[in-house]
Parts: sequence; C-alpha cells; structure tokens
Amino acid sequence: MNILVVHGPNLNLLGVREPGIYGSLTLDLINESIAALGAELGCSVSFFQSNSEGAMVDAIQQARCSCDGILINPAAYTHTSVAIRDAIAAVALPVVEVHLSNIHCREEFRRHSFIAPVAVGQIAGFGADSYLLGLRALFTHIKKEIVTKA
Repeated sequence: MNILVVHGPNLNLLGVREPGIYGSLTLDLINESIAALGAELGCSVSFFQSNSEGAMVDAIQQARCSCDGILINPAAYTHTSVAIRDAIAAVALPVVEVHLSNIHCREEFRRHSFIAPVAVGQIAGFGADSYLLGLRALFTHIKKEIVTKA
C-alpha cells in the first residue's frame, strides 16, 4: 500500500510558526513519526510539501497512478481552493483531511472546508497526532475497500 502525504502552505515553517497554535514540532519530525507509523502498518509513505496551489494539484494528480490514498493537510487552501478539491475528486483516491489545530474552533473563515466533501474523513485539533490518526484511518479504510472488492 502506498500513501502520499501532502502538506500545504506554511507547514514548512512548523516549529517556529505560531507554536501556540501549531505546536513546536518541525515538519521533518512530523514526517519521521508518520513514516515510522507507516512502517509499523506495513505501508509505504511518501511526502510532498508546497506553498503553491498548482504544485499541490500536480502532486495529487500524479498520485493517481502510484498511490492507494492521500493524507492531506491543505492548510490555508482548505478554505479557498476549489482547484485542490477538484483534483481530489478527479483522482478518485481515498483522502483523509487533517489539521493540527481544530479549525472548527478558530476564526469563522477557517470553519469551512472545500476538501471535506470529497474526503472520506477529517481529523482536526490533535496537533501532530492528527496525522497519525489520519494515517491509521486511511490505512483501515483502504484495507476495507480491498476486502470488499475481493
């Protein structure tokens, strides 16, 4: 099983960017913990981060041929990007949306997600553990799909 983890804008600044909201772990440390859980689950995990909406769309489209699912933190694009939403719908891969902070308890504009309607689920508010919970949920979802198709 191959999973693509997509990190959106400003997540490359984790560890220094508003640690009171996003925590003190760097993106590299978060990726290490995701990779370790992937190994424990027996799946391959690759990572992509960009501050560019178009680059994220390209990565999602490329995953169509090589991945079984996508774990995505679209960051600010959650609330603004129809293009990312449409790319997810187009590739027809299972996607789990994750957020470090609880977007539903923040500013009003952060409470709407264009991604949620095309995702199998959303996990928010558990800091870096949101990624781990999301990976477990995505892994389980894909395994159930495989059994159902068999």
